[in-house]
Amino acid sequence: MRILLVEDEAALASALAEHLVLQGMAVDSFDQLKHAGAALRTTEYDLILLDLQLPDGDAIPWLKQQRQGQLKTPVIILTARDQISDRIAGLDAGADDYVIKPYDLDEVSARILAVTRRQSGLVTNEVQYGDLSVDLQRRHISVNGERVELTAREWSILETLIKRPGHVISKEQIEDRLYAFGHEVESNTVEVYISRLRKKLGREQIATVRGLGYRLDIESR
Repeated sequence: MRILLVEDEAALASALAEHLVLQGMAVDSFDQLKHAGAALRTTEYDLILLDLQLPDGDAIPWLKQQRQGQLKTPVIILTARDQISDRIAGLDAGADDYVIKPYDLDEVSARILAVTRRQSGLVTNEVQYGDLSVDLQRRHISVNGERVELTAREWSILETLIKRPGHVISKEQIEDRLYAFGHEVESNTVEVYISRLRKKLGREQIATVRGLGYRLDIESR
């Protein structure tokens, strides 16, 4: 999952980004709306974490403008503004959730999961495809009832495939969800992690669609 974090409190932004990266997410962090807007024009994000009071303005009109420009990406507002009127304004502008500072980092992770799950059309945290069972919230995975342990990046790729079951995800799309700006992408990284996932989950779980990408193979089940 690739996240756009817009937060001008450096220590808070760093702590939140580090927390999310440890969970296998890629995070691009900016402290101004103009930089966030530029990033949105060039990069596809799974979620936006948005502070409201930023050095170059109030984020509520900015968010409203982005929604009017057909931005579909889920948005969670993270702010110290705790008045009911602020919450209503944020949700009316197009936010999917509103979290008051100070917040618990694990709560933010849970909110991210809930919002992106709804966006993907999943109605529960627990999904099953054949003999593969996944608990998205607890990150528990089992094959034929046997628990399987994944690294953060392995999980990130599997989560990307799970949220679009039966759809082909290109190598480039997977890379975008593994790496934030400034991180060097090795040419065979995706292939290596797909190979590792197949060894742990079974080769039949992930199909290669030659020339296009990879798919969580639910069509034959």
